[in-house]
Amino acid sequence: MLRPHPAVLRGLVDEYEALVSAAEAGRAPAEAGPRARDLAYTLCVSTGTRDIGRALEVARQWLATAPVPARETTALAT
Repeated sequence: MLRPHPAVLRGLVDEYEALVSAAEAGRAPAEAGPRARDLAYTLCVSTGTRDIGRALEVARQWLATAPVPARETTALAT
């Protein structure tokens, strides 16, 4: 199974969790509902799961074991 890039997966998880937190606090914008459903669907597809709870669990496991990207170095012009 192909896995999403860790940075993309992190962005999906972070955005989903932010929308859910905002909704629970009663300060979610009107478009938060449809966007949260879109994110839930994308997370499920990306992780090969069928429910958002399991998708978040799998995503967190994958992110915890993802290799740390090497820092890009730029050559100094001489």
